[in-house]
Amino acid sequence: MSDYSAQDVARCDLCKTAIAQSYCDFCHVNLCKPCIGEHISADYGKHIIVAIHQRKSTLIYPKCETHQNKTCEYQCKDCSSFLCSRCLVSKQHNQEHEFLELEEVFSSKKEQIQNDTKELENQILPVYEDIAYVLEMQIASLDGEYKKLTTEMSKQREEIHREVDNAINQMENKIGEIKVKHHSILQKHLDEIKLLQSLMQQTLLALNEMEESNAVSPTIHYSSKIKEFTKLPPKVNISIPKFIPKQIEREELCILIGKLTPLSTTLEERVFTAKKPNTSDRELLDEPEVLKTIKTGYEQLRHITYLNEEQIWISGETAEIKCFNIQGVLQKTIRTKSGERLRDAAVDRNGALLYSSGKTRTLYKVNNDQKEKIITLRGWKPSQLCVTSSGDLLVTMYNNDRTQSKVVRYAGSTVTQTIQFDEEGQPLYSDNNIIKYISENRNLDICVADCEAGAVVVVNQAGKLRFRYTGPPSPTKKKPFIPYGITTDSQSRILTADRDNHCIHILDTDGQFLCYIGNCDLKDSYGLCVDSNDSLFVCEYNTGNVKKIRYLKYISS
Repeated sequence: MSDYSAQDVARCDLCKTAIAQSYCDFCHVNLCKPCIGEHISADYGKHIIVAIHQRKSTLIYPKCETHQNKTCEYQCKDCSSFLCSRCLVSKQHNQEHEFLELEEVFSSKKEQIQNDTKELENQILPVYEDIAYVLEMQIASLDGEYKKLTTEMSKQREEIHREVDNAINQMENKIGEIKVKHHSILQKHLDEIKLLQSLMQQTLLALNEMEESNAVSPTIHYSSKIKEFTKLPPKVNISIPKFIPKQIEREELCILIGKLTPLSTTLEERVFTAKKPNTSDRELLDEPEVLKTIKTGYEQLRHITYLNEEQIWISGETAEIKCFNIQGVLQKTIRTKSGERLRDAAVDRNGALLYSSGKTRTLYKVNNDQKEKIITLRGWKPSQLCVTSSGDLLVTMYNNDRTQSKVVRYAGSTVTQTIQFDEEGQPLYSDNNIIKYISENRNLDICVADCEAGAVVVVNQAGKLRFRYTGPPSPTKKKPFIPYGITTDSQSRILTADRDNHCIHILDTDGQFLCYIGNCDLKDSYGLCVDSNDSLFVCEYNTGNVKKIRYLKYISS
């Protein structure tokens, strides 16, 4: 591929105005046709004029240290020194040594640089990113794991007389010390990983510069560091301490309270395994088709949650959550504990149903038809829910007077992240509407459909704003874009329901509009979800119907 494209118009470096058609590969300047004569008028013989798309194609050989005005086009294989043509015939160099043409050596090294760049970018760096992510998640979940320990100890404490409080407090302090040590060990290894990542980024930058350069000497002396980088650091395995309670007795309470296992740290050797590229993909269909229409009986259908290949949960403007099979047969009905309509529902990784209640400010878990409070908020009311790939729970919420909105991440019942403002301190989400559907993408971006703002707001895993989508560049629909439901598929595409325009917008991972799903006779599209095969389920608010739509096809690469 040419280094020059029509999008990159080069101007003449002499007159500064005309478009350059030529390039001096000796002086490294762009030239228009009228300026070529002026440029080569002095020292005519040294200039190398080539077409603009062939710039930097001439090799820059090193100067010979022995013979003035000569360039070295050979290298001694035995002693690595550069030689000009006069050096070869002057017999000043050992004639028994083997000589190589620098052009061939240069080409070979360039190929190695390109291969190393590709391997570093596509194979090694992604492995380190995965390692860093696992360590970051371990650190983020420490509070939740250690809180479980203190909770178990608190249960034991309730059964023991007040005089054991001091002993319990001593052990809690020890947990805190162990937690700090645990955090320190993980942080140390994370810092080491990030240092190696930084070194690789520096190496990658250097490789890119060398790749663009025609300087022979630094290229010839290039030495690959791929072998060093593929030797992965050992994996840190740390077991969370366990609290082992003992039967309660009145004597020797400090001993009989229980035992706290020490922090256990082991190093497990990692073996580098390059990630295999995907061999299949799913492409958008030109004409999506409705595979099934499920009539739920709801008059105002809002939410849909995928349970498994055979079942979905749905809910609307009532206090009931209903489970239907794919054939449209009602399987189960659950009423909310407060009798109020739920805000949203989700399914955790164990298949348990989660739902939110604005009236009680509480999130509930339903296991075997038993409802359990898992999180109760103060000053805020929960709205929409999303269970992430790591098992965390993302909750959109709003304050009592509806002047603020935010997204909160929970590990168990512990807050591990709050997303509310951008880097300039401005609110990410609108403040006067409680309907903000949420989904996590395969690349761990957090996607929120903010209907009041008329935007899909996407932040990365760290909560930094990536983009806002406010509709396609050239809108073809009559009414303003107001997103309601949102979901993502296996290709990290984002799908959002445009209720007023009776269609679904499909975006790529960078927020670029791809197409509409609008030919499936959709009416008042609202809640969305996709199943494990990337079939799309769409709630129709007024009809109460759920439509199962096929919008992708398999392709092989």
